[in-house]
Amino acid sequence: MKKCKGFLSILSFLFVFVLAACGQDVTDESGNKNSEGKEGEKDKLTIGLSVSDLTLERWQHDRDFFVEKAKELGAEVLVQSANGDEAKQLSQIENMISQGIDALVIIAINSDSLTTVVDQAKSKGIPVLAYDRLINGAEIDAYVSFDNVRVGEMQAEYLVEKVPKGKYFLMGGSPTDNNAKMFREGQMNVLQPLIDKGDIEIVGDQWVKGWDANEALKIMENALTANNNDIDAVVASNDSTAGGAIQALEAQGLAGKVVISGQDADLAAVQRIAEGKQSMTVYKPIKAIATKSAEVAVQLAKGEKVTSDSTINNGKVDVPFIKLDPIKVDKENLVDTVIKDGFHSYDDVYKNVPESERPPRP
Repeated sequence: MKKCKGFLSILSFLFVFVLAACGQDVTDESGNKNSEGKEGEKDKLTIGLSVSDLTLERWQHDRDFFVEKAKELGAEVLVQSANGDEAKQLSQIENMISQGIDALVIIAINSDSLTTVVDQAKSKGIPVLAYDRLINGAEIDAYVSFDNVRVGEMQAEYLVEKVPKGKYFLMGGSPTDNNAKMFREGQMNVLQPLIDKGDIEIVGDQWVKGWDANEALKIMENALTANNNDIDAVVASNDSTAGGAIQALEAQGLAGKVVISGQDADLAAVQRIAEGKQSMTVYKPIKAIATKSAEVAVQLAKGEKVTSDSTINNGKVDVPFIKLDPIKVDKENLVDTVIKDGFHSYDDVYKNVPESERPPRP
């Protein structure tokens, strides 16, 4: 009888322990703890960040700054990189939606192919932020980017200042990236009047799939062959495509002689600018867009209203557009921009430049 009473006492103790544990934290599939208290709310907000391609240096910076700011604001970030694969990005986003995230942030590979997953997110009550690249034809909640038309204008303005008359080759970005079209719009705002006037002749126009440097190299090689190397300026829409084009120009002894634009202020690009091989880049302060996007994502996750000073229509709705200002960078202001901001170090930028030819340290 004593044994039986002892056994019942142990069972009673275990039952009370299990009941007490019901109010404790449990961990979901994404590794985030959920508090199962009275209101059943999560301890922390979880933001899903779908990155187009972390093999590109630019997006590594964005990710790091975004995650840092989100954590500062009390949110955890689930990061997935599709590495340039559209189908993979769709699958990854569906997976993040299934994990119960509080907000979804997308750096799109294809601006026109995300309607289905955005609709899935919205059906679950998950707000969606388009990061740097507008998502078309979908009901997104906000868009944070730079003035991308202005980026294209800056690129063309710089080249026209250096070569007001001559033969220009247009090297567009990825045809599936809405930003690439906006850059081209800005470029043509500047170039078209000069084309109409006869000062500028367009000797070729090609778009670079996936912003791929190797593809840009092949395109530039073919362009040089077709034009007997008679090209005065290359309107390259970003630094990756500029890098590929410059490889082709170097092979013909033309690097530094043909003016060429860029964008993103990648380390390799600003090194080329310091060496005189690339003419300019458009610096979009990455910390500014990443931290602002994190702030907006947390606001959306909390159900707060996002304020913006403009909107942009994506074919479905007028999207609140938080617009940031880009900066034109060349050899003359490298120190005062990307180096002063801490985006790249002085030693890294001027690594291949003789000491005697370097500007003073900041």
